[in-house]
Amino acid sequence: MDGATFRAHGHRLVDQLAELLEAIPQGPVTVDQSPSAVRHSLNLTGPLPETGTDAGVLLESTASALFAHSLFNAHPRFFGYITAPPAPIGVLGDFLAAALNANAGAWVLSPAATEIERQTVRWIAELVGCSPESGGLLVSGGNMANLVCFWAARAAASGWNVREEGVAARNGRQLLAYASAETHTWIQKAADLSGIGTSAVRWIPTGPDLRIDLTALRARLDADTAAGGVPFIVVGTAGSVSTGAVDPLVELAALCRERQIWFHVDGAYGGFAACVPDAPGDLRALAEADSVAVDPHKWLYAPLEAGCALVRDPETLRNAFAYHPPYYHFEETVTNYVDYGPQNSRGFRALKVWLALRQAGAAGYRQMIAGDIALSRALAEGVRASEELELVTQGLSITTFRFVPQELRARTAESSVGEYLDRLNRQLLDRLQREGEVFVSNAVVRGRFVLRACIVNFHTGVGDVEEVPSIVTRVGRSVHSLLREEGVEAGGAAAGPPQSG
Repeated sequence: MDGATFRAHGHRLVDQLAELLEAIPQGPVTVDQSPSAVRHSLNLTGPLPETGTDAGVLLESTASALFAHSLFNAHPRFFGYITAPPAPIGVLGDFLAAALNANAGAWVLSPAATEIERQTVRWIAELVGCSPESGGLLVSGGNMANLVCFWAARAAASGWNVREEGVAARNGRQLLAYASAETHTWIQKAADLSGIGTSAVRWIPTGPDLRIDLTALRARLDADTAAGGVPFIVVGTAGSVSTGAVDPLVELAALCRERQIWFHVDGAYGGFAACVPDAPGDLRALAEADSVAVDPHKWLYAPLEAGCALVRDPETLRNAFAYHPPYYHFEETVTNYVDYGPQNSRGFRALKVWLALRQAGAAGYRQMIAGDIALSRALAEGVRASEELELVTQGLSITTFRFVPQELRARTAESSVGEYLDRLNRQLLDRLQREGEVFVSNAVVRGRFVLRACIVNFHTGVGDVEEVPSIVTRVGRSVHSLLREEGVEAGGAAAGPPQSG
């Protein structure tokens, strides 16, 4: 493809994408299609073509097909998962990064990309209240950011050369990790992949506020230490995936200093809220952590993929990951990100985040994040005002609730009614997601199946939030009516066929 052709196709594609993006709010959040229908529509069943296709035709038809068969997290009524719409400058940043195609694994291969990533990490640390002297790197997302920090803790806090000798080298003394029952499942992957095993994760119960129970944590640490275990990491959650709950991070930091245990904060979702003045005060404790995971592709609205692993002492990452085989001859005086994480070849993820931070500035992000939180609180008030919706939790920008028919509101404590409401809300969720008028997800809070709306969306406005209670109520009534027609009653008169979540 010569320069003139590239220019023509690129201009046309940008124009087409601008039109498609502008049309998203007028359409559904997603369309109800089966996998086979999607494969058929995109012609994904044939063999590898023997001959090629004109690039212009291919780009135009592919863009149209993708937008016709996708879920849009850029839709103002997408409240499903913690996936943000892509900032337009981030889309263009990815385009620019792909054109450069820098391998950000070594400074000599990517001098500009490396230095931009270093500044991006410093700016992220500053935004969430950590020291600008913190180190870190950009990774694929929250799972990998947490894993990188976990591996750094394993190398730093095990008490022996765990990288060389292995996790079971010291007379079978088991390395142990501690996290609340609300912690994301990344920790199971980390325990598995690090070799300590998932049985080494100590799940600490939460209190009524869904925050880790400090008394239970202390008791478990005491018992494990007395039995010869090696507690090496305590994880605090800065915004749980289900409800946005923030653990008592200040007390956790003090406890870890007292016990000399690595303190890690999973702030993949809520960490960036630390920049908002009226955010939970415990978020200020991110500055006390040995490591923090945050996700720019969540509350910095960067296009996927963009996670960030931050550590108080940058050398802990080198101590966890650096190797120097004979064919690597990199200068020690420069930053080579191959030494700071598990990847050798690394894309230029930092550019889209760096550009967005420069475009919006800290004040812009404080305003947008605070706006999302305010919209979630407004949604909670709308749910509270409804006679057929029950507010369950509201934390950061997550609101959980469920549909409760009026005739059952006084009977929710009955077990048969509780089972019926779980079933009703599961089917309600399925309808809402398939019909695409509004897209929410689910959580299980204190044993109850609930609907969950998470707002990390700069396209969402007050009007979008105000419509949610009426949409959910209307569809909920319809599902309730259908269940009764099928003979499914809250008193358990008829079980009906099993339903999937």
